[in-house]
Amino acid sequence: MDERDYSAADRLLMGFDQALQTLFGKPRVTERADPARGLQDAELTPDQKQHVARLLRVDHTGEVCAQALYQGQALTARLPRVRDSMQRSAREESDHLDWCHNRLLELRNRRSLLNPVWYAGSFAIGAAAGLAGDKWSLGFIAETERQVCAHIDSHLQQIPMADRKSRAILEQMRKDEQQHAEVAASSGGAPLPGPVKAAMRLTAKLMTKSTYWL
Repeated sequence: MDERDYSAADRLLMGFDQALQTLFGKPRVTERADPARGLQDAELTPDQKQHVARLLRVDHTGEVCAQALYQGQALTARLPRVRDSMQRSAREESDHLDWCHNRLLELRNRRSLLNPVWYAGSFAIGAAAGLAGDKWSLGFIAETERQVCAHIDSHLQQIPMADRKSRAILEQMRKDEQQHAEVAASSGGAPLPGPVKAAMRLTAKLMTKSTYWL
């Protein structure tokens, strides 16, 4: 059966399975290799290692939110081409989840305890954006990815240059996020109103502050 022939109930069940894999299992990744593979690890001080790990934990939670947003929007998207585009982007975001988690394990740290809460909230926001219409849903993705790029840039400024593994992961993630933003905008995404953008930045700030510690 072609993916476009799935019913809403089918997509809901698949989305639930995707949520479980995102939060507790190993996400379905593409054929792309981990950018950090083969790079020599840096000798970081205990404080540096802890700070980098917490930054990567925030990035990992950001990818959890991205998965939830894409799944929620794909569930309510009206046009099959829009739904397919979101699902392709979500598969690439799964790579980011895997890369960040692998790096967290290397740094002897963990995923955020708040991931289920942020997943649920992001899924609801994504579904609401999809219900508002495909142009707004795509516009929401474009703005989200732009803000993620700025967020990654701030982390790259904080991670030591010697930590080539963490930097390689974030640099590839940034390239992907930029591409996702451009695809969403070129597919018909509408610019979001200023208050919506401000609310998105406020929510992102709350997420980063909380997951840095938890």
